[in-house]
Amino acid sequence: MRILGIDPGLRVTGFGLVDSDKDKVTYLASGVIRTGVGSLPARLQKIHYGIVELVEEYRPDIAVCEIVFVNVNPRSTLLLGQARGAAIGALVSRSLEVHEYTALQVKQAVVGYGRANKNQVQLMVQRLLLLPGTPSPDAADALACAVCHVHAGAMIKMLGTGMRRGRVVGRGPSGILRG
Repeated sequence: MRILGIDPGLRVTGFGLVDSDKDKVTYLASGVIRTGVGSLPARLQKIHYGIVELVEEYRPDIAVCEIVFVNVNPRSTLLLGQARGAAIGALVSRSLEVHEYTALQVKQAVVGYGRANKNQVQLMVQRLLLLPGTPSPDAADALACAVCHVHAGAMIKMLGTGMRRGRVVGRGPSGILRG
């Protein structure tokens, strides 16, 4: 399975592609889409077209995007949400299934600590994917999203039936669906 991870940002949107085959995760590509300066619609268009180009070039099976939470600055949160919307819109316009994880879930899956800093995420992504160098913070976050999905998928298969409202659900010993 080929997974495209997205770390949305209005100035810099990170992307990372991995191939997953059972327990093996292989690095494919990563980088950033830079929007530069300009009007908001023009910057959102760059994100949209950049992601569409990635999907057409690499043909991922699914996509993973980080969930954005409210920050201290409401304006920044709103702009980040619009960048995320442009990214998800590009993904679904190419009929990709999009999975979403919080930053805490991603860090927990990759580093083992939900409050890990950017440097810790970068180093762990480098180690997990056997990269020759440290990826940029935005590319590392996107790769971490993809790796998180691989780990979540393995956990879901191990535990039971799937997810409901962001929670893992499975059948108990009596066959009753729990979650």
